[in-house]
Amino acid sequence: MRKFLLTTTALAFCAGGAAPAFAEFNDRTIRVSNGINADHPVGNGIEAMQKCLDEKSGGKLKLQAFWGGALGGDLQATQALRSGVQEAVVTSSSPLVGIEPALGVFDLPFLFSNAQEAYTVLDGKFGDMMSEKLAAVGLVNLGYWENGFRNLSNSVRPVTKWEDFEGMKVRVMQNNIFLDTFQNLGANATPMAFGEVFSALETKTIDAQENPYVTIDTSKFFEVQKYVTETNHAYTPFLFLFSKAIFDTYAPEEQAALRECASVGRDVERSVIADLNKKSLEKIKAAGLEVNTLSEEEQKRIREKSMVVYEKHKEEIGADVVDSILAELAAIRK
Repeated sequence: MRKFLLTTTALAFCAGGAAPAFAEFNDRTIRVSNGINADHPVGNGIEAMQKCLDEKSGGKLKLQAFWGGALGGDLQATQALRSGVQEAVVTSSSPLVGIEPALGVFDLPFLFSNAQEAYTVLDGKFGDMMSEKLAAVGLVNLGYWENGFRNLSNSVRPVTKWEDFEGMKVRVMQNNIFLDTFQNLGANATPMAFGEVFSALETKTIDAQENPYVTIDTSKFFEVQKYVTETNHAYTPFLFLFSKAIFDTYAPEEQAALRECASVGRDVERSVIADLNKKSLEKIKAAGLEVNTLSEEEQKRIREKSMVVYEKHKEEIGADVVDSILAELAAIRK
């Protein structure tokens, strides 16, 4: 009889113990807004994140991606998160500086030398500090995905040192830090809508533009340019942001699953971007463009030259933020 009772109790415990695996998960459809298209590497990240969520939640947490700004632009979607009327957005950092000025730190020129530096900083203490600032304005940052490094293409000459920018007409985004960066290097920085860039390069209205390799490739800028320089002058992360108002209503297990699976998606998305950049660079070279990389010595020179831009924008970004990231980078580079 005792053996029967023990066996029964053990079976009951096992049955009861198995049930809570998904007990704390509710059926949820999580809307994720994106400004880019589904064939961007973010799409691969979303797919990997969903697979992870399926395993952790038993299929209860479902991501519903809206591509190409279908739910509005990045800023509009982010404001919807803060209002608690939308769950999530994958957005570049630059459009959000009006909400959190500290994000302007990622627009500073020649900040990171390479992707690994960026990952070390973003996935470490500095990234956590920035996430705390975002939480204070109603946004939960689930992780830093990747938009990537911007590089220079032009039709004038190879750029091997900062003096080579002198007099070059460079299209830049309408962004004060970008304008100051290129003007400080002696270039004629020219704000222009992205859709006008190819024609302006073709007609020599401008000499140069700056974008990630994938954009230079897919926009066929290589057809109207002669030189490409791996300047890595700006690195922009994507932020996977969640509405804090909504996130706080989720069970701890749901919150943990979202954080863990966002990291899984991040790693896949970064890997796909790296592969695409390599393929795009090979296509650019195959098109006959002369490609060069700034030397470490020149990177150091150009970074020192750009410190006046850091000082000019330090107050608006936050002195603590600028000093913190520079200190962390100095430690990494020792």
